[in-house]
Amino acid sequence: MDTLTMLEEMQQRARRDAAVKSALLATRTEADPLSAFCKCARSLGYELYPMEVVQAGEDFYASYRRSTNGGGENSPLLEGQDDFYEMFFATI
Repeated sequence: MDTLTMLEEMQQRARRDAAVKSALLATRTEADPLSAFCKCARSLGYELYPMEVVQAGEDFYASYRRSTNGGGENSPLLEGQDDFYEMFFATI
């Protein structure tokens, strides 16, 4: 299962299960929130690691930039669109 699929499944699970949502939200207060988030995800059965989340966001953003206006320097600068960690919490 790829990173995006895991994140989507976890979002759906968090929307249905208040305990899962609470556990995931609690990771935001940790010293290293992304690592804590991934550790929580692994405890829920999702093999997710920090660099996978970062890489998925960067890959998505790079693909998006290449698809707009020829992918050159005139492509739109989208703030935060490469941060799947933050986008995850925005949707739950």
